[in-house]
Amino acid sequence: MFAGITTGARRETRPAGPETTASRPPLVRELLLVTALFLVYKFGRRLANGHEARAFDNADRVWSWERALHLPGEGSVQHLLLHGDTLVKVANTFYATVHFPATVAFLVYLYLRRPGHYLWSRRVLAGLTAAALVLHITVPLAPPRMLTTAGLVDTAQVYGPSVYAATPDTDTMANQFAAMPSLHFGWALMVAIGLIMATRSRWRWLWLLHPLLTLLVVVGTANHYWLDAIVATALLGAVLYFVPAPKRPTQLPAAPKRAARRSSVPRRSPETTALPEPAPVARQAPVPSPLSARTSAPQLSEAVR
Repeated sequence: MFAGITTGARRETRPAGPETTASRPPLVRELLLVTALFLVYKFGRRLANGHEARAFDNADRVWSWERALHLPGEGSVQHLLLHGDTLVKVANTFYATVHFPATVAFLVYLYLRRPGHYLWSRRVLAGLTAAALVLHITVPLAPPRMLTTAGLVDTAQVYGPSVYAATPDTDTMANQFAAMPSLHFGWALMVAIGLIMATRSRWRWLWLLHPLLTLLVVVGTANHYWLDAIVATALLGAVLYFVPAPKRPTQLPAAPKRAARRSSVPRRSPETTALPEPAPVARQAPVPSPLSARTSAPQLSEAVR
């Protein structure tokens, strides 16, 4: 009984973690906030339109910087994709369909299961997107698929599917000169970091395969340079530095072995404890003494007479 009370007391007095204390924000407010941030970003990127000359000049500089830094050529990754039409189409489909839905699914999961980590991840993604928007406006950059010096294939236009118009001037849905930094990679990296922080499975580090695969896709399809991903990583690191992260969920520590043994042995109350009865002692026959033998002899002789 005492063991059960002790265990119950431990459960009640366990310190609450951030996930048990963090309140889930109102759903309608979050939907409106995330939608507003996304629209600001989409319309903000269009401010970089009309700067094609600057975009191509910056592309030439980025290409020269990568060669000076001895970074691997983007063409080496694309060469692997061009071994078969199916692989190229899968990469194009991944680029067009996984980026935004995966991030939304990530936020929905955290909102439902880890409210504290949801608030943190939403703030980090908003900060990263805002910093990227500033660079998209101030540093327009043509992607490597448009750069003649690179000699790369626009896989989306050749093999499909494509999310961009054939010519940037007629594209009313996206700004094709906003390659620096790569939010495809930045968001994917944050999704992996957020899931690693919010879960405690031993397999959680496999989430890093998502940004790795995204990096190979955005480079292999000639939509981004290596430096686009490097700059996105640097911006994400800066935002993570300034936005405090919640504590990771931890398991309840196991009780010490000695305490566990004591709790498993039932205890008796003083009222019900009985002392053991002493064992009975066997009685022995009396041994006659010499004095009694002497006094009994005359009585025997008188009886004979």
